[in-house]
Amino acid sequence: MIEKLVIQKTLRVPTNPAAPGDGTPVARQLDAALLDVGFSASRALLEHVGALAPAPAMDLATTVVSAVRELVGDHVRHNAYFIGFPHDVPDTIEFWTDRLRAAVLTGGGTATDAELRDAVVAGGVNLLDLPAYGTYQHTYAELLAAHDTLVAAAGDRVTLLRLGDPVEVEAERLYLALAGSPTPHGEADLAILGELALACADGTQPAEIPVRENRAVLNGIRLVLGRPLVGVDTTTDVLRLACQVSGGDVSLAAPTRFRALRRPERRMLLAALDEVVGANPDKLGDVARYAERWKRLGERLHPHEYGQWPHAQEVFRVARGERRVRNLAGRAEAAIRAGAVGPAASVLSAAPGLLLRSADRLLRLASAAERATVVEAVTGALGSASGRVLLALREHVDNRLTPAPARMYASRSRTAWVGPDERPPLPAGLVAELSSLLDAEIGARLPEPSRPLVVDPEVLDVALPLSGKASEGGFAVMPRGSRAAVSGELLRFFTYWRQTGRRTDHDLSLLLLDEDFHGAGQVSWTNYRHDGVVHSGDVTEAKNGATEFIDVPLTVRGHYLVPQVNVYAGESFEEVAESMFGYQTRARDQRGMPFDARTVRARSHLRGQGRVALPMVFARSGRGWQAVWLHLYLRGQPSFNRVEGNTFTTADRVRALVRRRYLTVSYLVDRWRERAEVTTWNGRLPDEPVTFVGIEAPEGLPDGSETFTLDRLGELIPG
Repeated sequence: MIEKLVIQKTLRVPTNPAAPGDGTPVARQLDAALLDVGFSASRALLEHVGALAPAPAMDLATTVVSAVRELVGDHVRHNAYFIGFPHDVPDTIEFWTDRLRAAVLTGGGTATDAELRDAVVAGGVNLLDLPAYGTYQHTYAELLAAHDTLVAAAGDRVTLLRLGDPVEVEAERLYLALAGSPTPHGEADLAILGELALACADGTQPAEIPVRENRAVLNGIRLVLGRPLVGVDTTTDVLRLACQVSGGDVSLAAPTRFRALRRPERRMLLAALDEVVGANPDKLGDVARYAERWKRLGERLHPHEYGQWPHAQEVFRVARGERRVRNLAGRAEAAIRAGAVGPAASVLSAAPGLLLRSADRLLRLASAAERATVVEAVTGALGSASGRVLLALREHVDNRLTPAPARMYASRSRTAWVGPDERPPLPAGLVAELSSLLDAEIGARLPEPSRPLVVDPEVLDVALPLSGKASEGGFAVMPRGSRAAVSGELLRFFTYWRQTGRRTDHDLSLLLLDEDFHGAGQVSWTNYRHDGVVHSGDVTEAKNGATEFIDVPLTVRGHYLVPQVNVYAGESFEEVAESMFGYQTRARDQRGMPFDARTVRARSHLRGQGRVALPMVFARSGRGWQAVWLHLYLRGQPSFNRVEGNTFTTADRVRALVRRRYLTVSYLVDRWRERAEVTTWNGRLPDEPVTFVGIEAPEGLPDGSETFTLDRLGELIPG
């Protein structure tokens, strides 16, 4: 439902045009139901529901509650293996001894504790096959009966839902924002964009679509509907489009198995190719990079049957190696190999984005005489490159004054590789010069605020969303490198998964690191307790869904807390029907169920490649604990992944990411301060309309105010 998408993405509830009536009782029920899951309805929303007839009011309320419960992970039942968790969790050795004794007694035998331990040490027993191990021994209703009602605390989360415009207006607004985003989206948002593109096909279309993957999604809908394509100006745009309509990867990071194409679709794709190459034959230079995919696509397009598009046929000649075309990057690489770094920079000046992405390498390779030429070329490219590229370069040079202790490469699929940083640092004077040039260009591109700018200090440490590929979908999820203060006395991590077909075992574990990133302990299915940290017990199959928890008192010894989810056996994160990770914060004396939506601070999907997920790390600082988003996956082993087996690789990636300096919202605010009035939010409502930037917007801002919250921070990235 489009209404549910709008609510989950914007926390705005579209108005219902149904007949008026007395829906006041439904509004009261809605208010109570929302508070039970940590949400609150604005006064305008409650008044709107109360003014509807009872039946449509109930339909709207049901949609709202369903949307927010799904958003925070409350749409499933989170059972715990040990019914009394976090209390009454046995010692690990005692638990295994009890399971072994149960197995022996089932066979009619007897054994002492020493004999049972000897059997385990000898390796003759598969602990995971012991009776009643890994499967729930109680129902969810029995778990519910064993726990008291949650004791409300002042720190419990309350997220405000606002009344929006009619669903058509809200859907179009969200569609235009996603389609016109200056930064790439992750998989979840690309899927939402596809749904909205179909629903809004006959409405207003974005004036500009800067990101080519977004164009592929929109054009995929237009191709199927037989509408003219938009924004196709490279051969690779056509390849992305073919991948999109075949259900493949529009980022081209993974190969696509192309589906059979209808004749009208083949004609549109070939006509687009012909137009691109006919207008600029140099565009053929991009074909060789994806030659194998072009050959596979040619088998579906049958270009030899369409003589009216000869330029399109040239694409496949290049792919087959019958014609050689050197692209811009190839010419620049040849110049670099010849030692002509200055001329290489001049060649790349024709592609400003590519030049800026190559700037570090060119500056390192350039001689003292050529360095001025490279800087001049870079300076000339600043005005033509996208704002996202400028910000990425600004963040990059900010990390180039000294060699990093480890250099991390994170792919678009969120897998990561760490290696030594063997690059010599850039001279401090050069870094200062580039930073100053970039600051001036970025600042000049920021929109001139038409109202006073009010900034919530909690948003200042949120990393700028330069790519949705470095994040996951979910609730209160922030871009990689973002930091958020952690309140409360207890952290409770949870992971939930539901297998699609075969038996699947995902394991929630916690790695503790000291301030030097050395191992300081772990909690997992092999070690239920450590320094007050408690595991809820191991579940080894999830036909109907399964949840594991870890409770962490914030008095725990250790400098970094690294929760991770390991695929021990069965389906990967991409194969399971559903998987998620999140964390709750609680006071020590709060009782209640192991999972309560009111205490959920963040919940993210787990849908990346790899067999070990590292969603975030919690770091101790002088200001208390901070949550730092990672959004990383380790390749791991095909099966039997355990926290003990990846401690070193996990610590390496955590160290590389935590010590990296990210551009945050604070950087943009500093640029604004140079030419606009900026006020720090102090909890008092302003008297006049403002532009508010924060994690969440407060209720009661004056009419005419504009808000930029987590779902809209990407719109602050200059074009």
